[in-house]
Amino acid sequence: YLYGSPARTIADEYARVRAENDWAGAEAARYPDRLRAFCAVNPLREYALDELARCAGDPHLRHGLKLHFGNSDVQLDQPAHLAQLRRVFRAANEHGLAIVAHLRPSISRQRPYGAAQARLFLEELLPLAPDIPVQVAHLAASGPGYDDPPAQQAMDLLAAAVERRDPGTARLWFDVATVVDRAITPPLADVVARFIRR
Repeated sequence: YLYGSPARTIADEYARVRAENDWAGAEAARYPDRLRAFCAVNPLREYALDELARCAGDPHLRHGLKLHFGNSDVQLDQPAHLAQLRRVFRAANEHGLAIVAHLRPSISRQRPYGAAQARLFLEELLPLAPDIPVQVAHLAASGPGYDDPPAQQAMDLLAAAVERRDPGTARLWFDVATVVDRAITPPLADVVARFIRR
């Protein structure tokens, strides 16, 4: 997905994206009992659905899809972005590709983030992927650390939905990668622990 970042201009972008995904798949295929490669793509690019379908047909890439909203400059409160993400989530579900979603939008571009965007994810995207696992990366933040109040607001909304047993959360997962590290402060570790318990 890095090649699809709007912050970059790369010749033969889609060819580079395909090559990167193929490389990841080939590397994981060397250790099939230990590794699974996920296809990665900027979901807003015109080739996103084609690459998703291509990956779904590749035995080394058919396990899942990595979406990085920050790198791809996805803004869920933009109707065109949300409509395209709906197509991507629906296609991933149809192809049986699990999704790992880095929900935190671009920090450097100061994109809006918090409960409103988490609600759009919960209400507009998750219902389109009822048959596949969807993992929210980094407890809805980005790291390192978890000193990110907007991400905590987003995670609070998602945790409340899990507590209510909203149907869309039945296959929803979370990871703590990069937000829990040796440098985390006790107050932030307590926030993380509370979210995990919820």
